[in-house]
Amino acid sequence: MSLFPRPILTNGATHSAQQFRMLVRDLSRGAEGITEGDDLKVTQRSTPGGGITVGDGSAVIKGRDDAFQGHYSVCNVGSVDVDIASTGGTARSDMVIIRIEDPEYTGTLDPAVDEIAYPQVISGVSSSATAIPDGRTGIPLARIDIPSSTATITDAMVHDLRKVANPRRDFTQLTQSPTALSTDIGGTSGTFSNFSTAAGWPVAIPDWATTAILNLAVGQLRYNTDVYFGQIRATFGASLTVQAVNLDDNDTGTRRGTVVLGDTLTIPSAYRGTSQTLRFQACGLSPNPGKVGVDGSTTLMAGIQFVEAPR
Repeated sequence: MSLFPRPILTNGATHSAQQFRMLVRDLSRGAEGITEGDDLKVTQRSTPGGGITVGDGSAVIKGRDDAFQGHYSVCNVGSVDVDIASTGGTARSDMVIIRIEDPEYTGTLDPAVDEIAYPQVISGVSSSATAIPDGRTGIPLARIDIPSSTATITDAMVHDLRKVANPRRDFTQLTQSPTALSTDIGGTSGTFSNFSTAAGWPVAIPDWATTAILNLAVGQLRYNTDVYFGQIRATFGASLTVQAVNLDDNDTGTRRGTVVLGDTLTIPSAYRGTSQTLRFQACGLSPNPGKVGVDGSTTLMAGIQFVEAPR
């Protein structure tokens, strides 16, 4: 193969379908999959029956018939129902894919009249299959694990196999320094309290985010009174909690310490496109006799990476 002699969008030139497919490949950075997290989702039908529904959305699909075949761009406007055969006396797993059958490389379909991009069911795949089991050009959307003697497909049988081709990511680094000594947190009850002079951060959550990866640190906590045994954590909105870590300081008097914690949290759909407060909390655990707080010598830090995944 020689160099394409006329670059894409050269005035007066003509370009092959392959050249445009290679452009899609380049723009997608060689990746394949759905475009956004809610694209081409497979669900039970609105009235559950003998098949599933593929939702709207778009994807890029790598051609597998030739090293320089390039990528295909596909789009489903609206939704489409796909039939699934009932099972007999044994259970069966079927895979729902978006198939590309380009006659330039395979098959005999006529693009002028035939659908060469279409949902296809591969029947009888492994019950643990996550990839198309042969070399056909397509992307998997879902595996349907169907019990024996079953004719009605429900969401409980649908195992999502979609991947986002180029998932969006957004990283934010936040810092905060209290202006005054907080109310001391102590006791032995295990009840978490906010640091009263560390108000936390309002964090804007992207409307596409499905996961938040948090790396948190508190530099120079202030321990006082006696040895301290308890925990520190962070809350994110009203329902999410960063896993707590122990505070186990065996000294006395006023002294300082640094603690690091982190977690990966699943973002509820109701949080997407909203602002939620991230805030540190601490508690004392039995037999704790000490107290802990933050003050003007404390720095609180939060690194938050939002990640997009199928939803």
